Amino acid sequence: MPSRTDLPHQAITGVMPPLLGEATIRVAWPALSAYPAVAGLGRWLICSIVLAPLGWVLMLPFYFFKILPFRARRYALTNRRVMIQRGLKPQMTQEVVLADIDDVRIVRDANSIFFRSGDLEIISKGNVKLRLPGVPEPDSFKHAIINACMAWVPGKAQQMLRFVPAKA
Repeated sequence: MPSRTDLPHQAITGVMPPLLGEATIRVAWPALSAYPAVAGLGRWLICSIVLAPLGWVLMLPFYFFKILPFRARRYALTNRRVMIQRGLKPQMTQEVVLADIDDVRIVRDANSIFFRSGDLEIISKGNVKLRLPGVPEPDSFKHAIINACMAWVPGKAQQMLRFVPAKA
């Protein structure tokens, strides 16, 4: 598989077929809610007027964890797979091929609502195959994954579109 830097650039996102090459559809950096203990304490401190500056100071180092060279983590969706990448020169650490994805669930808690993020669980064969904690705008990332599956995996559209017949 090519590295992230070898992926071709596209004028319109997601139009390159997987047979021609792997192309990035979407990339997301984890939000602060990926660290539940810090996010919970920070949320509690920010909700108070007096302790809000302490909350910001507490959360500041964790906010910058996502760009540190040895800790940088991001979630990438391509026309072939969903993956977790680490490092400033992204190296894939975990992945799920689009053909293996059966469903995508959003798991929310109080921190997720406060930070406008959520955890995505990618379901394959009834099990959670990949968990993406702290995804910003989880609804749109979920729909991007489902749309990529339906567009690029033959026969997947019928499986993912659940038809519920009307009762007579």
